[in-house]
Amino acid sequence: MSRRGGRILGAGALGLATSACSSSFGMPRGGSEQGQEIFRLWQIFTFAGIAVAAIVYGLIGWSLIRYRRRKTDAPDALGRQFHANVPLEVVYTAIPVVIVVALFAVSFRGEERVGDLAADPAVTLHAEAFAWGWRFTYGGSGATVVSDPSGEDVDGPTIELPRGGTTRVILTSNDVIHAFWVPGFLFKRDAIPGRTTSFDITPTDTASFRGVCAEFCGLNHAYMTFTINVVEPDVFDAWVASQPSLGPEAP
Repeated sequence: MSRRGGRILGAGALGLATSACSSSFGMPRGGSEQGQEIFRLWQIFTFAGIAVAAIVYGLIGWSLIRYRRRKTDAPDALGRQFHANVPLEVVYTAIPVVIVVALFAVSFRGEERVGDLAADPAVTLHAEAFAWGWRFTYGGSGATVVSDPSGEDVDGPTIELPRGGTTRVILTSNDVIHAFWVPGFLFKRDAIPGRTTSFDITPTDTASFRGVCAEFCGLNHAYMTFTINVVEPDVFDAWVASQPSLGPEAP
């Protein structure tokens, strides 16, 4: 490789490394503490993949240069042949095992943090999925938001959550399997008939997040949407107080 070619290759590698350090590689960073944990896992896996690719392609390039046929080689020369290299084989077996174990450990710990339930959540939200809509009820106050009959030009329900406060979502379905998916939170849970699933969401950004059902559930599945507005706690309190209530206790 010429000196000029080496400089070009080095500049390209530096540019890739620089962009990698400042880029999310197309992954949203997550608008909740749980989503940000998932984003950190994504970063770890992405950089691990880049490191492995760099080693593999680097070794391929080195082999092409180091063992290329030279003008002084005889036309029928095959080079020095060997059939085994036990230390090398141990190394290239051990390294992938170590990488897989490390990534598994990081993933397991990250999933544990995402699935942890707070001892005293700020808000309890009962989310009931049905064909094809949502019923959201806030524990304690009984404030309730219900979908209108779904259709092409019908917006899904809009609810609010407080920024910085942990919301305990208690999810269920009253007919078939649905799913509570908020892409901006990097979070999805299935709503299964006869089963209650509890999880926490701790929003970090004041913004609007679109939610959808991510399990095909019938004719109007595509219209089974909702919106979550993350607002400051005082704005949230005022909004909850303005919503219709089923009574002092939520179902």
